[in-house]
Amino acid sequence: MSHSGQPKLSAPALGSLQQQHLQQQQQLLQQQQQQQQQLQQQQQQQQQLQQQQQQLQQQQQLQQQQQQQQLQQQQQQQQQQQQLQQQQQQQQQMQQQESL
Repeated sequence: MSHSGQPKLSAPALGSLQQQHLQQQQQLLQQQQQQQQQLQQQQQQQQQLQQQQQQLQQQQQLQQQQQQQQLQQQQQQQQQQQQLQQQQQQQQQMQQQESL
């Protein structure tokens, strides 16, 4: 026994303590690595979600463009119908004048 009040550890006991310490450090390292992997997976999932949102936005924009084109086509058709009606009215007026 030493006077410091702490019993001296034998060499084998010291060796086993060092091994335990090493094992604990390795476990800690493994846990940290697992956490990093989980974080990376989460980041990848977020990126995938963002990409999906961008694709959805692009699809919506395409749909809006298509709707605008359809509206323009409808307007053009209406204008054409109006022109046809005007032509018919003019023809009717001509016929009326001729019949007089």
